[in-house]
Amino acid sequence: MQLQKEAFGKHPNGENINLYTLKNDNGLSVSITNYGGIVVSLFVPDKNGTAEDITLGFDKLDQYIENNDPYMGAIIGRFGNRIANGKFQINGIDYNFPKNNGKNTLHGGLKGFDKVIWEVEELDSRNDYTGIKLSYLSKDMEEGFPGNLKVEVVYSLNNENEFKIEYFAETDKNTHCNLTNHAYFNLKGAGNGNILDHKITIKADNFTPVNENMIPLGTLQRVSSTPFDFREPMKIGERIEEDHQQLKLGTGYDHNFVIKNSGEEISLAAEVEEPISGRLMEVYTSEPGIQFYTGNFLGGIKGKKHKIYEDRFGFCLETQHFPDSPNQPSFPSTLLEPGEKYESTTIYKFSLTEN
Repeated sequence: MQLQKEAFGKHPNGENINLYTLKNDNGLSVSITNYGGIVVSLFVPDKNGTAEDITLGFDKLDQYIENNDPYMGAIIGRFGNRIANGKFQINGIDYNFPKNNGKNTLHGGLKGFDKVIWEVEELDSRNDYTGIKLSYLSKDMEEGFPGNLKVEVVYSLNNENEFKIEYFAETDKNTHCNLTNHAYFNLKGAGNGNILDHKITIKADNFTPVNENMIPLGTLQRVSSTPFDFREPMKIGERIEEDHQQLKLGTGYDHNFVIKNSGEEISLAAEVEEPISGRLMEVYTSEPGIQFYTGNFLGGIKGKKHKIYEDRFGFCLETQHFPDSPNQPSFPSTLLEPGEKYESTTIYKFSLTEN
């Protein structure tokens, strides 16, 4: 196991930004920068032993700063996904946030956790584990959110080919918290065509349908007899163009799936396999939901190695509590109170298909 640190550029405020690379003994490596906690690259070997970067992104720091809308690989907070009409209420007090997604607040507002500089602590590398801990204090009323929120995110890699992300948070005032990571994956390699031939399984009997503003209706809809049924492996592109209202609203898949919890602390939420490379990715999480997004608005972004990322060149599986939970009393609560500890774990595990 190895942990390497190198310079990644200088932020416009003058601070030096670094890149931290975690490597295991099986040829996997993941690089993370302290700007936005961004996963800059994730190299995974294919069935021939050739490692390729499977996450979309950019080569340089200034490209991440200039192209901030896709949130590629970044930590998302304070609240991942959408908050309807940019507001919620706690104990009779109204809180308002910047509207950066039509009528909604998306991914924490204008300057979410994806755009801040995190403090980094290098964790001791052991025989089967290496990692870093990122820390950030989100001050009371930052982007309109109440409470001083102390956040820690631990990225680690082990020799079981598990890339783990652990989130921790504490507050001194009642607030809402919903943290995730916005990595875009293409198991063929970043920029190597679309992801429509990937086969995906999502362990969900239900999803949360949305309105025209992409806000959940507050109900659960069965996936059976719909294009949202991924309980058995299905190509992402198999039904993505079907005449279904929810697909039209999202211009493809951009929906929260309700994970069937196995009763364990961490459950298998999704699996994705790519037939040409033989790569298989499993997603485990402690969260009740997962946002499946098919990169419907990438539209010509120039990414790594000058490759162009067209629509549907990457997919996201964002582990989370449900969108707009602060305004949806029927959803699992995202309220965090003083004295409580927010804890969430997600694991991306890599292997090869048996075929």
